[in-house]
Amino acid sequence: MRVGIGWDIHRLEPGARLVLAGVDIPSESGAVSRTDGDVVLHALIDAMLGAACLGDIGGMFPETDDRFLGVPSCDLLRQATDRVLREGYSLNNVDVNVILERPKLRPHFDRMRARLSELLGMDLNRINVKARTSEGMGPIGVGDAVVAQVVLLLSEATS
Repeated sequence: MRVGIGWDIHRLEPGARLVLAGVDIPSESGAVSRTDGDVVLHALIDAMLGAACLGDIGGMFPETDDRFLGVPSCDLLRQATDRVLREGYSLNNVDVNVILERPKLRPHFDRMRARLSELLGMDLNRINVKARTSEGMGPIGVGDAVVAQVVLLLSEATS
């Protein structure tokens, strides 16, 4: 068994799109990023690559490489997942935590879990999504940022 942890943060800006776990979330503000700013998928990629000891998202998709400018995070996740599977691992479970003051995410959990299930090819009962606020403190609390944390468990293929 291999455990990976991922973390990502993006600045929020009024009028930008908010995409979390591959789902468009209605919001007054969205993430500023070279991609669609999906902190959940970015943290998930980091967790997956970390568990497989394959580096991190910045190594696989460098910010200095314009080929990745504007690429949907779903496409990046598919590439990372394919690489991890080719290395002989299987995905066991994923636990996601989003820290965001507003909007409230509970109404979107089912769609987020379903999208992650589809993207990862995993059973829905192996994916958990939850959310927290920062109680009005710091850049998250005043609505200037969104953070995602992901813990992921991989299994090595048996020989």
